[in-house]
Amino acid sequence: MPMQTIQHNHFTWINLVDVTPSELDRLQREVPNIHPLNLEDLTSQVERPKIDEQEHYLFVVMQFPVWDKHSRITRASEVDFIIGRNFLVTAHDGNLPPLIRLFERCYAAPAERDRLMANGANDMFYRVVDQLVDYIFPILNKVDGNVHRIEENIFTTGTRAIISDIAIVRRDIIALRRIIRHLVPILEELETNDHPVIREDLEEYFGDTVDHIRLARDIIDEDYEVIAGLADTANTLVSHRLNEVMRILTVISVIILPLTLITGIYGMNINLPLDDHPEAFIVVMGLMLGISTLMILFFMRRKWI
Repeated sequence: MPMQTIQHNHFTWINLVDVTPSELDRLQREVPNIHPLNLEDLTSQVERPKIDEQEHYLFVVMQFPVWDKHSRITRASEVDFIIGRNFLVTAHDGNLPPLIRLFERCYAAPAERDRLMANGANDMFYRVVDQLVDYIFPILNKVDGNVHRIEENIFTTGTRAIISDIAIVRRDIIALRRIIRHLVPILEELETNDHPVIREDLEEYFGDTVDHIRLARDIIDEDYEVIAGLADTANTLVSHRLNEVMRILTVISVIILPLTLITGIYGMNINLPLDDHPEAFIVVMGLMLGISTLMILFFMRRKWI
């Protein structure tokens, strides 16, 4: 997608999706005081969240969660911000619906442009960040729903299925937790940042955003503890069921042992009692049945079966 620009009064919002070298050249011509290293960072999708303070602007890298329905895991989508006195640059991969919708509203509707962009670049930067932080909560609600579903089904669903569900949800929680934890210090720094491009009256607003991201962190930490507990419970259930199977197999083996001894003795080619008895087979089978019955009654009395 080519570089898109919105101008309102003396404020310019430049939006870059999947930045190309030609767009970087154009950006450098329109905003010539951007440091080359920051321009290079715009093309990278593996930057860690950070804030670089330059003389005329702030360069901020953040990562926000996006649900990947194919792999069933939350992935990080990077957004790079360059905030100056009269310009805002956003560079991203086009996977964050709140940012896309906000830009389209300002681009297509003059009334929305007047309302949202009237207070300049720093206010617009806050609005974008605030909506991206709020976008985290529907993802957290989905994770909560998955955790509650596992809690309800852990004692009724098959072991293989519940272990698979726990592994998928746990992997998603770990990925989401990592993204949120990296966001917290960045937003806390923005709340207290005294760079000239960030107005002092935005401190309270960024403070509200910090409260939201801390709440998100607390929620995902709680989900992490719950899913870890569910994983331990699932492992205990598997061990219990395995012990039950081993107990039954052991009882069967013990019952068969004397029967095997009897059949082994009577299988020897020597003179044995009842060799010439016409009902020898019935007598031996009755003896084996009686031994088996007595052993079963003994095991039941001891509550082993």
